[in-house]
Amino acid sequence: MGKQDDGSDEENSTQDERMTWDSPIQFFFTVLGFCVGLGNIWRFPYFCQKNGGGAFVIPFVVMLVIVGMPLLLLELGLGQKLRLGAAAAWPKVHPGLSGVGYGSSVVAMIVGCYYNVIIAWCLFYLWSSFTSELPWSKCPHIYETGENVTECMMSSETQYFWFRTTLESSNSIESFDVLNWKILICLTLAWILVYLILMKGIASSGKVVYFTALFPYMVLTIFFFRGITLKGALTGLQHMFTPKMEMLLKPTVWLDAANQVFYSFGLAFGSIISFGSYNNPKKNCVRDVLMISTANLFTAVYACAVIFSILGFKALHLFTNCMEHDVGILKEQFPEFNDRKIEDIPEDEYLLAVNKMNSSDLHNCSMAKELDSAAGGTGLAFIVMAEVFVQIPLAPLWSILFFLMLLSLGLGSQIGILEGAISTLFDHPRLKYVKKPLLVGIVSLTSYTVGILFCTGSGEYWLTLFDAFGATGLTFIALVELLCVMYVYGHKQFTKDIEEMTGHRPGIYWQVMWRFGSPLLMCTIIVSSIYSMFTKHPTYTSWNQDQAANVELEYPVWTLFVAGLLAVASLIPILIGLGMWMARGCRQEKFGEYEPGFFHRVDTAASTRPMLDSFDVFHEKGMEDNVSRISSDSESDAGLCTQQTKQKNFKLEVLE
Repeated sequence: MGKQDDGSDEENSTQDERMTWDSPIQFFFTVLGFCVGLGNIWRFPYFCQKNGGGAFVIPFVVMLVIVGMPLLLLELGLGQKLRLGAAAAWPKVHPGLSGVGYGSSVVAMIVGCYYNVIIAWCLFYLWSSFTSELPWSKCPHIYETGENVTECMMSSETQYFWFRTTLESSNSIESFDVLNWKILICLTLAWILVYLILMKGIASSGKVVYFTALFPYMVLTIFFFRGITLKGALTGLQHMFTPKMEMLLKPTVWLDAANQVFYSFGLAFGSIISFGSYNNPKKNCVRDVLMISTANLFTAVYACAVIFSILGFKALHLFTNCMEHDVGILKEQFPEFNDRKIEDIPEDEYLLAVNKMNSSDLHNCSMAKELDSAAGGTGLAFIVMAEVFVQIPLAPLWSILFFLMLLSLGLGSQIGILEGAISTLFDHPRLKYVKKPLLVGIVSLTSYTVGILFCTGSGEYWLTLFDAFGATGLTFIALVELLCVMYVYGHKQFTKDIEEMTGHRPGIYWQVMWRFGSPLLMCTIIVSSIYSMFTKHPTYTSWNQDQAANVELEYPVWTLFVAGLLAVASLIPILIGLGMWMARGCRQEKFGEYEPGFFHRVDTAASTRPMLDSFDVFHEKGMEDNVSRISSDSESDAGLCTQQTKQKNFKLEVLE
C-alpha cells in the first residue's frame, strides 16, 4: 500500500497527505507500462516498414531527443514539485491555466472509452486460442450444403475470422446492424478488470504493474528466439536493418517519427503529472526521464526486430506459394524448372524467366514486395500475426502467449490513461471526499456505456474515427503546457525547482529544447495536421462483404461533425478556464476602488460598532492564502506552488 510523507508544516498539509509509491521500482514500472503500449508492437514496426526500414530509427531518435525527453521531464518535474494531479497543478502555475488539466482529462476519457475495446478484442482472441486447432485456421462450412463460406474463400481464413466472426462488420460506418454480444461480454470483462485494478488508486494498481510491465518483455524474448529459427527470419531482419536513406528526405517520415514519439510517451494526458505527484519531492526525476526514454527506445527497436523476423517467415511463405503458381506456367517454356523444388530456384533466375515470357497469367512474385506490404494496427495483430501462428507448430500456444502479451500491454496503458483522468476528478474540491472506488466506478460505467457503440457492426469504423480525431488536441495541450511553464512561470524558476529536487541544475540541452526546439517542432506538427485535415477528405477502410475485401470510403458529412467535436473537445475546458480568469480580473479591476489592505470606516453607528469591535478577532484568524504567479521569471527562492502571499496587515482608517 502507498505510504504517506511525513510533514508538520500546516501550509503543506495537503501535499503531505498524498500517497507515495512503495518504491522507486514501482514508479518506474508504472510509467514504463504506460509509455510502452500497443503502439510499440504494431505502430512502430508499421512506420519502419513504411518509411525506409532501419532508416526510420534515425528520425525517431532525433524526435525523442527534441520533443520526447524535454516534455517528459517537464510533466514529471511539475507533478513531483506540486504533488497534485493535472487539474489542481496548472492553476498553481498560472490561474488562467485552470482548464488545461481538464482538457487533458477529456482526451484521456475519450481514449479510455475505445482503448478498452481493443483489450476486449484481445480477450476474445485469447479465449478463442484455448483449443487444439485455432478457429481461424480454416474457413467455416455452410450447415445446409457443407460447402465453405464463399466470402471466406474469396478472402482468407484470418480476414474472415476477424471481420465477420469477431467484429461482424457492416459495409459502412452508417450501418450499425446488430449488437455484437461476443465483444460486449468481453468489453464487460475488460472494464471489470480495469475497475478492480484502479479502485484503490496506486495501492491496487501499483502491484499489478509489475506484471503488466515485465510480462511483455518475457514474451517478446520467447518470440525473438522462436522467430529467428523460422525460415525467412533473417531476410526479414535484413530488410528491417537495411536503411533506405533516401526516405529521410521526405518530410512525412519526420512527422511520423514525431507523432510516434509523442504518443509513445503518453504526453499531455495528465497521467505523467499524476504519476510524478506520488513521488518523493527529492527524487531524481532527470534520471527517471533518461531511464524511461532509453527503455522506450529499446522496446520499440526490440519489438520491431521480433515482428520483422516473423514477417520474414510470412513473406517467404507467400512468396513460395506465388512462385509455385508461376513456375507451373513457366515449365512449359522453360524445361529447366522441371523436377526442381521451389526452394532450389533462385529468385534472380525466376525473375529472368518471368521477364522473358511476359505473360499476363504470371503474378510476378517478389520477396521485397511481400516485405514492403505495410500492415499496421489491428491488421498486424489480428490478421497478419494470427495467420503466422497457423503455419507453425504448437499454434495455440504461440497465439495464447501473443494475445496475453497484447492484453498486458493494453492494461498497462489503460491504467495510465485513466489514472490521469481519475486523479484530476479526485483532486477537484467538490469530489475530493468521494470514495475512490465509487469515483472509479462512475468513470468506468460511463466509459463502458460509450464503448457499447464500438460493439456494433460499424464499431471498428467508429473506433478508427475516435482514434484519428479524439487525441488531436494533445499536441496543442502539450504546446500550451510548455510555453506557460517556460514563459509564464519562467524557465529560470523551473530550472531552479528541478535543481532543488535533484541536486543538479539542468544543462544547456534542456534549456534549448524547452525554450526553442520543442515548441518549434510542435508548432510544425500542429500546422501540418491542420493542413492535412483541411486539404484531404478523411477516409476509412471498410469491409465489403460482396467483394470480400477492404475498400476505401469517405466519411459521411454528419460523422465529420462528430469528428470535429472530438477534435475540439479537449480545447473547450482550456478556453473556459482562461475566460473565467479574465472575467475575474475584469471584475477585480472594476470594483477595486479602495486601496488593498485597508478597512475604510465611513461611518460608525450602533449597527456597525459590533462588527468593528470584532475586527481584531477576524484579523487573528487570518485569511486564506492565494497562490499565484505574477512574474514570469521570478528569481525568488520559493519553488513552484510553494510561494504563498504574506498576510496583509489591515489598518483602520477613518475617512473624514
